[in-house]
Amino acid sequence: MRAIFLLAFVAISFALSGARAQDPSVTAAPSQDGAKHYLTAAVLLKRVSPEYPKKARKQHVEGTVRLHAVIAKDGSIKDLEVLSGDPLLADAALKAVRQWRYKPTLLDGQPKQVTTTIDVVFALNKNP
Repeated sequence: MRAIFLLAFVAISFALSGARAQDPSVTAAPSQDGAKHYLTAAVLLKRVSPEYPKKARKQHVEGTVRLHAVIAKDGSIKDLEVLSGDPLLADAALKAVRQWRYKPTLLDGQPKQVTTTIDVVFALNKNP
């Protein structure tokens, strides 16, 4: 029996960047108008691993499915679309990531909607 390994990597893109020494999860940067704003990054609270599709497993299909996601103000996945990846793996990645939940991103203490790129990596263990 083959073991199945699934990995998921999350990279969140923000409009603001910088650092605030006392809390590494909070970044600060001046906006275009010169005002300083504080951003608390989204934190993944619930991650559901995708089920490896039987057809993909049978055909030994591996690879990365790259998704574009919108994280709503409440931390839920608001919108999700496939940017790239094998169609045999894409539906499983979408189904799993739709169930993910984040601690909301805060800008100056107020929840904000943000976008993210999520890579879901499907890999079969080659050992017997």
